Amino acid sequence: MMETHGEKITRLISFSLLYLFSMQPILARGGLDYRDALTKSFLYFEAQRSGHLPYNQRVMWRGHSGLTDGLEQGVDLVGGYYDAGDHVKFGLPMAFTITMLSWSILEYGAEVKNMGEYGHALEAIKWGTDYFIKAHTQPNELWVQVGDGDADHYCWQRPEDMTTSRHAYKIDTENPGSEVAAETAAAMAAASIVFKQSDPHYSHLLLHHAQQLFDFGDKWRGKYDKSVRAVKSYYPSVSGYGDELLWAALWLHWATGSDRYVEYLVENADEFGGTGWAVSEFSWDIKYAGVQVLASKLLMEGGNLTKNQTRKLEEFKSKAEHYLCSCLGKNKDDKDDNNVRRTPGGLLFVRQWNNLQYVVGATFLLTAYSDYLSRSNQQLRCPTGNVPAEELFSFAKSQADYILGSNPEGMSYLVGFGHKFPKQVHHRAASTVAFKEDKGFIGCIQGFDVWYIRRKGNPNVLIGAIVGGPNANDAFDDRRGNYMQTEACTYNTAPMVGVFSKLYHLEQKKEERHQLKQQEQLFEGLQGQRSWM
Repeated sequence: MMETHGEKITRLISFSLLYLFSMQPILARGGLDYRDALTKSFLYFEAQRSGHLPYNQRVMWRGHSGLTDGLEQGVDLVGGYYDAGDHVKFGLPMAFTITMLSWSILEYGAEVKNMGEYGHALEAIKWGTDYFIKAHTQPNELWVQVGDGDADHYCWQRPEDMTTSRHAYKIDTENPGSEVAAETAAAMAAASIVFKQSDPHYSHLLLHHAQQLFDFGDKWRGKYDKSVRAVKSYYPSVSGYGDELLWAALWLHWATGSDRYVEYLVENADEFGGTGWAVSEFSWDIKYAGVQVLASKLLMEGGNLTKNQTRKLEEFKSKAEHYLCSCLGKNKDDKDDNNVRRTPGGLLFVRQWNNLQYVVGATFLLTAYSDYLSRSNQQLRCPTGNVPAEELFSFAKSQADYILGSNPEGMSYLVGFGHKFPKQVHHRAASTVAFKEDKGFIGCIQGFDVWYIRRKGNPNVLIGAIVGGPNANDAFDDRRGNYMQTEACTYNTAPMVGVFSKLYHLEQKKEERHQLKQQEQLFEGLQGQRSWM
């Protein structure tokens, strides 16, 4: 039977609409692939694993390592993460990494699920929290470091070949360390919220450890780098322990809903500097900006707060606004330190060594705070005027895009992303032949003589790592020996998990709107043709 003109047009309309509706949302034209950035980020954490690697390990150039950690002290300390390009397990930055990973999932877990990466996110968090459970051997005892930084830095070996000291260090009532006890408490409390629905028993276990560690750190107060002298040259506590105790209290309040922790926050706000410190950086050491943003979140969400609690939380919020306004360049400029400097290319610049750690921290806090403002229908109050939520997020996006390659160098500082990224990352395992390819032992000096000094790119790509980044003039020197710029750290990548998730989600929605508009235009056009015929 011959097809009529009307039937032909109807068939064309149906086919065209079916084709368009079947298309999956894709990356917006000319944009960056945020989904790829997130996927690669989780691979980095697998590359940093210490211990016995699981059957589903995806980074195949890594092998088992540190399998006798803690043996000398009679405790099982196998597992956890190496913080950067060496093989020491430092407790403070590791805990901060897990706190920020957990916060990313708590804010943007739905987006991560939509991207099919939620399982990898839970694995990354659990690899850290499983280690913390092992390290917390008594209510008032926490093992906070494995390995010696000095010995490790004189050696260039794969982790599978380690011959350096694996001496372990702990804090206890006689040798307190409130910073690392409280940060580990924060990490375990934040993770307990993440696992609350999927694994209630594990969540409860984490919360139990978190509460014990918080009480320990608060009751026996003291700086951890005085008790653990070996950490002094690597992760010293400049800000003291006040910010970590306030930080842990906020996370425990989120995890438990208990007013006890809000009261603790209010009572210690002034003494610990939470309402006094006006800062322009957020990092593994200085947590005040994070404390102030979390306290602001609590205030903006309302709830059953007393007048005194509300008043004190307003003070925290004022300091959070100072930090955020300094990132946006909207504080008064009568002092040089009121606003964060920027490179000519627009990147926030705090200091030369691993500057991107401060950029990613700011990017996450700006992103999260923009959501808090939107949900509460508020604006950021800056000395130069109010700033809408959209402007905060727009600036955060500019920082994320800079990291991914929208910069004067055209360089992606997320390793493995795009066509141009650092090839000589300062990383022992990545820069040396994979153990599975060549099991021949590589000694300390041999590693320096054969692998460290090579001018070629690393034989293994440290996918998902965010390196230290460019200097104040946007210049980047991709040399293995240039550790200030080419070394990556776990706490560089962790905050960007949440940011990449939100960015992809928004790009996806934008593309869906674009496709819908195309569908409407096509339908109208075909309908017009049908009417004409």
